[in-house]
Amino acid sequence: MNLPLPIDIISVQSQVVYGHVGNSVAVPTLHALGFSVAAVPTVILSNTPHYPTLHGGPVPLEWFKGYLQDLRARDALGHVRTILIGYLGGPDQAHALAEWVVDVTAEYPCVRVQIDPVIGDHDTGIYVAPGMVDAYRSHLLPLAHGITPNGFELACLTGMPTDDTPSVIEAARSLLTGNLQWVAVTSAAPADWAPDQIHVAVVTRDSAEIVRHARVDTTPKGTGDLFSAATAAHLLQGNSLADAARLACDRVVMALENTHRAGCGELVLPQ
Repeated sequence: MNLPLPIDIISVQSQVVYGHVGNSVAVPTLHALGFSVAAVPTVILSNTPHYPTLHGGPVPLEWFKGYLQDLRARDALGHVRTILIGYLGGPDQAHALAEWVVDVTAEYPCVRVQIDPVIGDHDTGIYVAPGMVDAYRSHLLPLAHGITPNGFELACLTGMPTDDTPSVIEAARSLLTGNLQWVAVTSAAPADWAPDQIHVAVVTRDSAEIVRHARVDTTPKGTGDLFSAATAAHLLQGNSLADAARLACDRVVMALENTHRAGCGELVLPQ
């Protein structure tokens, strides 16, 4: 009898044909850092929506549920260490995913759940399906061990201000109940940035650390997805939370520098 394929991380996110966002950035990043991945698509698009043309959409709910169920049917969960969740196609997916995560973590309690609660950003506003903010709050955040919102998403989830560092820390700590052990806020506290820096706030119940990284003059999509995947990988490598966030920031900066040098509108990943 053949043994199942060993999988370290299940990554549940969007997928694009062109560009590097969602699983199209998470999978190569996780592979580059030494981990095997099962990629579950939530939406499949030709590219991100800021282009003049766009094709595709959310994966049908029956298919999405089937992808998750068949991972169990293939006996593929025994080696899994992290479930990484990103962009979702709507509240129905969130509810179905939450039910599956509950079952998986009951059977495999050592599995960590990390969520990037993709909602939007300051420059675009909310760009996910209606009801997703409530879906994250009700169905998914109670199951997470760590989350990686940007500052805008933290404000959406908490209804609290997030412009400066004390406000970000207070808002992040308001979410630290139940399973949730840490929040790493990207693009955090813009009022406190130096002209050439961006901050990431790494917050637990009893500590808060600001990771500062260089600002690169380019704005491709997918940096949050890259940060989340790299953080998950570096945690699995045994790094502390703060060190994992620093290493993830380093990887994001490398990608942005590559992108800037290439003059490309899409994120150019480190080799």
